[in-house]
Amino acid sequence: MKFLLTHQETPRLRLRPVSRNDFGQWVDFFADPESFKYWDAVRSDPVSDCENWYARQLERYRNDEGGMNAIIEKSTDELVGHGGLLIQQVDEISELEVAYSLLSRHRNKGFATEVARKCRDFAFENDFAPSLISIISLNNSPSSRVAEKNNMAVDKHTIYHENDVNIYRIYREDWIARELNSNSR
Repeated sequence: MKFLLTHQETPRLRLRPVSRNDFGQWVDFFADPESFKYWDAVRSDPVSDCENWYARQLERYRNDEGGMNAIIEKSTDELVGHGGLLIQQVDEISELEVAYSLLSRHRNKGFATEVARKCRDFAFENDFAPSLISIISLNNSPSSRVAEKNNMAVDKHTIYHENDVNIYRIYREDWIARELNSNSR
């Protein structure tokens, strides 16, 4: 489970592995039509979708495929959403993705950018991959802005799980150069 951000924090957030105790709050994500505004997927009912989501995260943990972390707001101890590093197959290539999903009441507060940067830094500090991606639906401008704030740029357009997406990417050497430049100021 090397890709999990266990015991990691940002100024406002704490990350930990997902827990079934979060289920009651996270099912709201699947009940909210805004959560799937930009993504076409076969869905059943919110409870079943949430159960399947948790099963997939636990499978990822067992198979060392990364996985989402619960994002907890420190000041309230409330679940904000999930974010993490995921091994993904994109165009038959194994890639490490910076992923994030927030409950609607926690959007537009900078939490996605904060957790995305933490995931990026954690991955590069631990030399997990030469580059990182984020898979973002073409019309999902809020997530595109998060990727851009994470110093990612569109690398290519492709089809992923029957959705038209942009693959945003950042290379480790570019991240190192930015870090060195920001530390020399």
